[in-house]
Amino acid sequence: MRNLENRLKKELQQNIKANIMHSATWSIPIHSVEVEFTTVKRMKMDVLMKMMLIAFQKMEIAKAEKLSEILLVEQLFIQDLIEIMLKTRLIEKSENVYRLTDKGFQQLKNGVFEEEQEAESQNVLYSSCHETFLKGELKDDPEEQHDIYRYVKEDYLDEEPTFENESIIHALQANDMDKGEGDVQTVISEIVSTTDLFIEDVPCIEFILYNKEEDIIYARVWNTLLNQWDEKLENQLNEKERLEWRKTYLDG
Repeated sequence: MRNLENRLKKELQQNIKANIMHSATWSIPIHSVEVEFTTVKRMKMDVLMKMMLIAFQKMEIAKAEKLSEILLVEQLFIQDLIEIMLKTRLIEKSENVYRLTDKGFQQLKNGVFEEEQEAESQNVLYSSCHETFLKGELKDDPEEQHDIYRYVKEDYLDEEPTFENESIIHALQANDMDKGEGDVQTVISEIVSTTDLFIEDVPCIEFILYNKEEDIIYARVWNTLLNQWDEKLENQLNEKERLEWRKTYLDG
């Protein structure tokens, strides 16, 4: 951490016309949250599936053999697709006849076949200081111990955060959980559950700088999780402490 701080000091002094008045290292709490979710695989509906759905819509068909004769397609292929359609609830058997469901009608209309996938889980990282999920990788370093960020809520260890499904989906999308390969796209369909697993303290390095030419004092904060300058934390500090910095470092 000392080497990183020294490197950042050199970069700041080289790139801007400002003096470093103070530096400090502290940590922000990051929640590791396990998210269980389901996905849907979407693909362009092939010609045979369309023809079968149209047939089920317009005719009374009770057996795969009959549809095989109508479409001139091997019965084995027809039977396999019927099983898939039943499983995905595109069709149902009512009064011994295959019929389209509302879902089947809609997918036929859109020309897109959707297949629900098994539930899966992934860990995402949430920062209460940012009130959002962050993308990064936790680095387990038990030797790095720092004071907690001074604007973290005192009861942060006892208070389990709550999340909007939309924000969770965005976090998963940032981890490439929505993906596409050719004509096939996998999208998140439902958030099943979230579990707050543990809290990891992530170090940040704070610099207070003074630009004499512009007579501005301000903060820069390096977030080691993001591996970049953190505008959110910088703005928090500037709003809360800029007047106090001027008294401490300039008017004292």
